[in-house]
Amino acid sequence: QVQLVESGGGLVQPGGSLRLSCAVSISISSISAMGWFRQAPGKQRDMVAIFARDGTTNYAPNVKGRFPISRDNAKNTMYLQMNSLKPEDTALYYCYVNYGISGWGQGTQVTVSS
Repeated sequence: QVQLVESGGGLVQPGGSLRLSCAVSISISSISAMGWFRQAPGKQRDMVAIFARDGTTNYAPNVKGRFPISRDNAKNTMYLQMNSLKPEDTALYYCYVNYGISGWGQGTQVTVSS
């Protein structure tokens, strides 16, 4: 069973930056579908940024241009660089992989507040 561990969340002021990391317990070099989701209190879990199976990288409209997603296959780690953060970005952020079997991390809290 794959394990995913997110880190890098925290409290940041509007306009600030954070970098989330997702350490995966298996090799990610052959995993084509992986990404980041978020869930705010009382809301559904939404896609933030993903590497899709077709080789494209997709972003939610409200983060495109601010939250680049990246991966380091040698370290089995995926990243989400979060720039120009807004209060509405406050949520629990989860990483996700699907290699025929899906897996989720436990989430890392991001709070954007002055």
